[in-house]
Amino acid sequence: MDDDVRAMLTSTKAWAVVGCSPDPSRDSHRIAALLRREGFTVIPVNPRETSILGERCYPSVTDIPDDVDVDVVDVFRRADQAGVHVDEAIARPGVKGVWLQLGVIDEAAAERARKAGLHVAMDRCPAIELPRLRAATS
Repeated sequence: MDDDVRAMLTSTKAWAVVGCSPDPSRDSHRIAALLRREGFTVIPVNPRETSILGERCYPSVTDIPDDVDVDVVDVFRRADQAGVHVDEAIARPGVKGVWLQLGVIDEAAAERARKAGLHVAMDRCPAIELPRLRAATS
């Protein structure tokens, strides 16, 4: 497990889940629910919804009020759309990392995030990495 993944899973609390679906059968919904069960605060981001998992949903990361903490921006969007959300994360004060889900690979966006001092996980999933982290620390 790399240091960025470990840092985001152990030293963050609030995750904005971009592309969070209201459909429980979708990966984005399942991962948001898992993050909540693991004690993280989840801020759903989806321009077509007002509430997901009982939480207020925002159209974009930039629409999340400044008084709402966001530590990690978790991106469930196609790779060709991920960079926009990475740039939103870079621009938002307080964000510590970006997490690009399985299959979401944008090397240029990841490099911009690293240069901005953010932790980066790319083509990774918390549902896989959390058990790995537990195994490594037990």
